[in-house]
Amino acid sequence: MKLPFKSPRLSRAIRQEAKENAALGKPLNIMNDIVFKAVFAGNNNDSREALKFILAGCTHRPIKAVRVMNNEIIPEYISGKTVHLDVHVTFNDGEKANLEMQMQRGDDDIKTRASVYGARLLSEQVHKGEDYQDIKQVYQIFFLNFDLFPGSRKVPRRYYPMEEEELDILNDKLVTMFFELPKMDEMVREYFSGKRALETLPIELKWCIYLRYKVDTNAAKLIEELCRQEEGIMRADRALKKISRDEEQWARALFREKAAMDYRSGMNASRRAGREEGRAEGLALGEEKGLAKGLAKGLAKSQKVIEEKDREIAALKRRLQEKEGV
Repeated sequence: MKLPFKSPRLSRAIRQEAKENAALGKPLNIMNDIVFKAVFAGNNNDSREALKFILAGCTHRPIKAVRVMNNEIIPEYISGKTVHLDVHVTFNDGEKANLEMQMQRGDDDIKTRASVYGARLLSEQVHKGEDYQDIKQVYQIFFLNFDLFPGSRKVPRRYYPMEEEELDILNDKLVTMFFELPKMDEMVREYFSGKRALETLPIELKWCIYLRYKVDTNAAKLIEELCRQEEGIMRADRALKKISRDEEQWARALFREKAAMDYRSGMNASRRAGREEGRAEGLALGEEKGLAKGLAKGLAKSQKVIEEKDREIAALKRRLQEKEGV
């Protein structure tokens, strides 16, 4: 299977692991952004249908037609920043969406990035001589394998521009959604304990459970039931199984995961080094301050002794003068 990006240089160990995993048909982790893109942006019928179903589930809109676009939005000015989108699509009559999978929290501000991406999807529709009322609605859809809003259990979180007190929506041209996958864990526990049936869940939460638990071998029964209930999830699962037998896809996924692990390891090492350096600087500064404080106390004490001696000498002089006068 050819993928629309160049393969990085891969180590022999990664190549060997990829070959073994592909031969066994071991499922790739769909939360890996490279795999996510391969499943939903692939040039095959299962991928196209899965994309229509997940988009319909998230937007609550019927999807008549969908087309995968270039995943880069080129800046209007040469000094501008190029935006890289995971799965960039246009659907129905020109509406746009970006579906993004983020497996771990990064150093960037994802909330600000969501605003920037959404603004770019809107602004790229504006051309000279066209009317603003012709601008189509755009959707920013983030699937996050971490909690971005730890103070809330609500999934998903949908955002529109609105008035701060009366909460009237300015317009519906930009919709930003965050699906925090770890918040599915409680629902899944209730499913396995018999307290919750999958049929009671909205379709977008079924997608979240599939994305979160597909890689978990203990959840095979859950995944099978999801595939039986929802055609879109069944299509995505079928597309995932196909690419899981592709050695090159496995190699790229492993490379991405290794790069992410190396990055986290490097960041942790940098933090540790920073803390140690800060501690050493703190000790040195403390020693310096302590020395300065000690010297100041010593000088003050010496000055006090000198002043006392001066007073004693002055008193002695007065007594001598008094005797001589007598």
